[in-house]
Amino acid sequence: MNPDIIKEVKNRIQANADTMKTFMREICAIPSMDSLIGPVGERIAEEMRKLGFDEVRFDKMGNIMGRIGNGERVIVFDSHIDTVGVGDPDEWEWDPFTGKVENGVLYARGACDEKGSTPGMIYGMAVARDLGLLDGWTAWYFGNMEEWCDGIAPNTFVEVDPKIRPDFVVIGEPTKMNVYRGHKGRLEMKVVAKGVSAHAASNHVGINAIYLLLPVIEGIRDMEPSLGDHPFLGKGKITVSDMTVQTPSINAVPDEAVIYIDRRMTFGETEEEALAQVEALIPEEFKERVTVEPLFYDEPSYTGFVFPVEKYFPAWALDEDHQLVQAGLETRRLIGLEDAPAGKWAFSTNGIYWAGKAGIPSIGFGPGDEVTAHTVNDSVILDDVVKAGEFYALIPGMLK
Repeated sequence: MNPDIIKEVKNRIQANADTMKTFMREICAIPSMDSLIGPVGERIAEEMRKLGFDEVRFDKMGNIMGRIGNGERVIVFDSHIDTVGVGDPDEWEWDPFTGKVENGVLYARGACDEKGSTPGMIYGMAVARDLGLLDGWTAWYFGNMEEWCDGIAPNTFVEVDPKIRPDFVVIGEPTKMNVYRGHKGRLEMKVVAKGVSAHAASNHVGINAIYLLLPVIEGIRDMEPSLGDHPFLGKGKITVSDMTVQTPSINAVPDEAVIYIDRRMTFGETEEEALAQVEALIPEEFKERVTVEPLFYDEPSYTGFVFPVEKYFPAWALDEDHQLVQAGLETRRLIGLEDAPAGKWAFSTNGIYWAGKAGIPSIGFGPGDEVTAHTVNDSVILDDVVKAGEFYALIPGMLK
């Protein structure tokens, strides 16, 4: 790539540094828990209109989209703009939305996961347009909801609105400014035990639903050493993540108990296998009362839009020599970052749909360290928020 173009990208992004940092603080200050992204989407839309995007609108689900160009090749910059809740407010030493800046680091809910990629994506797209790097492209910014069901938003992007299948996707989840090329998949399931209620004083005439689940819980605790392994993605994981109990009172034998299971799946493991492994933990004498069920997501978005999906999220990874991975690694070098191999996330992202289900080449690149995600130290280096804009501006030019 022409060195003068690279220099000009850097100059233009850095000229907007203060504006981008202010914008970042403003979008973190707008709560967007439980997929309620309307208000923060409006603020992002305002910024895209200011920068002269060709199209800015909400989709049917309520995700915010901005388009530049009408070229045959399509690239999507994916940033989920919803966040988890704040938990116990007393655990925070500062307002989680106003946040604080200390030593150049912004601490606020969503700073790391994942509002930190939005300023760079939007300003990077605008700079790329102005310098001709988007000639022949249609580029989309896609600010979406992801926290409660990975991949549902991009699923609607391809199949519902705007019904476009991109050629490439760049996911802005935190990568510590490295290129990531995959992660494990995931299956969410529940085990339901049906007991028989009785007064606690006569518990011998009842069947305690909690006790029916004890062999399953014990088996899950001890299962991980036998799970699959992969040289790049690593070992499968399994965790009992929640439990609910139905009982007439605290003086009664519970007649129903449900455990929820988070199963992280590596390459070589299938949905059917993961379900069968848990089913095998149920003692034969309990099988009439205990069942294993995959979870299903059919909650309406804040617009009332419903898109039912099974909560199965396949593992995915691009080969390191893939064109998109190599373009990402070269783009890092062009913006002055030290060489580093392409890595992977420990957690799950919208890549489970883009690459895992739809087979669309995808990589990750974003500011922030995922270890701070969902914690009271949710944070991002503000200079990295700006620097990421150089990457997003240049990468389309590396794919021609």
